[in-house]
Amino acid sequence: MKKTRRRKNEDEPRKNKRGFRKFARSAARWTGRPMAFILATAFILAWVITGPIFHYSDTWQLVINTATTIVTFLMVFLIQNTQNRDSEAVQLKLDELLRSTRGAHNALLEIEELSEDELDEIKRCYTMLAKKAVEDLRSGKTDIGTPDVQRKTAARKE
Repeated sequence: MKKTRRRKNEDEPRKNKRGFRKFARSAARWTGRPMAFILATAFILAWVITGPIFHYSDTWQLVINTATTIVTFLMVFLIQNTQNRDSEAVQLKLDELLRSTRGAHNALLEIEELSEDELDEIKRCYTMLAKKAVEDLRSGKTDIGTPDVQRKTAARKE
């Protein structure tokens, strides 16, 4: 029987995950700086200048095509990693705001897990609230308050 090694703390991320996360964060920060753009532009200019030297050969063209393909392929993963992390952080901040706001609907904390039909129903309720608020404003009333969305959806289903 084969023994499996367990980490001391199962909740602790693996070292290679931390390493990739650190690398991805550093790479994303660095590639978003003006110096990265300047270096990329310099690389392109060097390639263009060497065109006549290499008689615009297939190999000369293959160099830029290969380099840009590899960089693009790798950057897709770095960008996706950064987007995932940023999106999750924003989601957690929004969840905390909802959780701590009196009158907020706690059901919205997991809204990204709802079906399309459930999302459409909630969106219809908020669209009705927005239309009513605009009507109130146009008629000189206030749009301040926290109307109960759940009551409206429950009333519509009955």
